[in-house]
Amino acid sequence: MMLLMLLALAFSGGDSASLEVTSVGSLDEAGVCKCAFVLPDNTFPVGRMEILEAANYNLSLSVQQEIYKIQSYELTLNGYVQKLRNLTRRVEVMEMGGISYTELDFELLKMEIREMESLVFQLRASFNGTSTLVEMLFVEIKNISLMVNQLESYDKNNVLAVKREIASLRKRLEDCEKNQVSPIEPSTTYGTCKHGGIVNISKPFVVQLNYQGFNYKFGGWGKDSMSGADQDIHWVAPLTTDGRMMNVFRLYPSYDDLLLYKKPTDKVLTKTLPYNNFDYTNCGQGGGMIMFNNSMYYNCYNTRDLCKFNTETNAVERRTLTDATFNNRFSYASTQWQDIDLAADENGFWVIYSTEQNSGNIVISKLNSVSLIVEKTWTTSQYKLGVTNAIMVCGVLYATRTLNTRREEIFYMYDTKTGTEGRLSIPFDKMMENVQSLSYNPNDHKLYMYNDGYMITYNLVYSHLPNTS
Repeated sequence: MMLLMLLALAFSGGDSASLEVTSVGSLDEAGVCKCAFVLPDNTFPVGRMEILEAANYNLSLSVQQEIYKIQSYELTLNGYVQKLRNLTRRVEVMEMGGISYTELDFELLKMEIREMESLVFQLRASFNGTSTLVEMLFVEIKNISLMVNQLESYDKNNVLAVKREIASLRKRLEDCEKNQVSPIEPSTTYGTCKHGGIVNISKPFVVQLNYQGFNYKFGGWGKDSMSGADQDIHWVAPLTTDGRMMNVFRLYPSYDDLLLYKKPTDKVLTKTLPYNNFDYTNCGQGGGMIMFNNSMYYNCYNTRDLCKFNTETNAVERRTLTDATFNNRFSYASTQWQDIDLAADENGFWVIYSTEQNSGNIVISKLNSVSLIVEKTWTTSQYKLGVTNAIMVCGVLYATRTLNTRREEIFYMYDTKTGTEGRLSIPFDKMMENVQSLSYNPNDHKLYMYNDGYMITYNLVYSHLPNTS
């Protein structure tokens, strides 16, 4: 009996609350007490405990990863919230007219907005539920995008450009009154050379992106460069995306039509042959084209010939430019296929090129614009591959070079009247990195630049000749 009690105590472990023992006793015929014990199954579930611990560990890792992810999203969101605040401030300044801006400014704003929109879409996709902060940020980005689009539409007619010009004139008048100087000397008459040469170049004025779009980085544009020619018509000639061929150019009847892409006339230079073949004989090559007396002049495709396309009759004339290198032998430093560059100024019609005989240095020839016959030639010591582009102004060649991605410089000149050459430094700004085409128009004393697909103009400033009276 004592043994049974000890067994009961051993199983209870001294804690009756944790272990209940059920016993049933009876006496047999011999008077012996017989007891039956029912002990509970109290075996510890070690296996289940290990599974529980593993599940708990994995859950802890998952929670920690989600915490890290949320912290990362929070940092990213804070950064883009700050960006959005900066954008908002810039747009507010634009709305108030606090700064002048160009189409490129709008493009940069749009790029930043698209970048933030992309991130917000990613964040929205990564959350299974909704996030108030992300949704608020998304709405704000959409609002600022609409504001930028509206602001851009306000300046389609260059209203701010006119305001800048008026402000500039007002400041000049105020400076004159302050310094009590004599009245401003009238500017040089257009179409004449009554000045001492170029001394400065204005800030760039961005007209717009070419009608083919941003991918068409090579080409040229401008107006008729013959002195006294109709200045209403504007031409635009984007090259193919490889920068080589001009297979079409476009004419606009006015500057307003150019800005609005209205009333265009396309002049197609490619001829269609049977069986889907094409004839590129009359196509152009490189960005050295120019319009002169209602005709487009350019380097004929894959030759050293000069082509003359009459915009009224669509007739094409051509003549070989003797000894001229072509097919990218001596192009300009910042653009390919412009071995032959046509130019015009107050003194007539010119071609700028190189020859093997002159070791790749620039050669200038005066052309008869009707017959394309060379009338006179000058050789220079300036290597053409060391020049980004060149213009003729009053019989003087001016060559440019790159200073950095946002600055060019007129650094070299050659005077065909005296046969002298020299060095100078006239830096000027550019909007994009590469200059594909540069031409001068004597009718308005402006430069017309094709700059990575954007059409840009500059005003030239001349030195005054001494007053002999």
